Amino acid sequence: MSAITRAEVAHLAHLARLDIPDAELDHYAEQLDVILGAVARVSEVVADDIPPTSHPVPLVNVLRPDVIAPCLSREEALAAASAVEDDRFSVPRILEEEA
Repeated sequence: MSAITRAEVAHLAHLARLDIPDAELDHYAEQLDVILGAVARVSEVVADDIPPTSHPVPLVNVLRPDVIAPCLSREEALAAASAVEDDRFSVPRILEEEA
């Protein structure tokens, strides 16, 4: 015997605003019964000693502190550039501008 009836499937379809033909109600009742059985099996698992969690492993902040460190001066950075214009790197145009 199915845990969910044909009438309950019709009621659920009505609530969800689904137009399910009468011929398919039994089919959906069987499928919903399988789903409810799977949920019932999961509920049977004894997990009283396992605390509820949102992640399977602890989350750790992987960001480093924001510390000011020495870096290249503008002249040192531009020294290795193949082309410089107005104290900036000059690169070839890759997109054509439309007029």
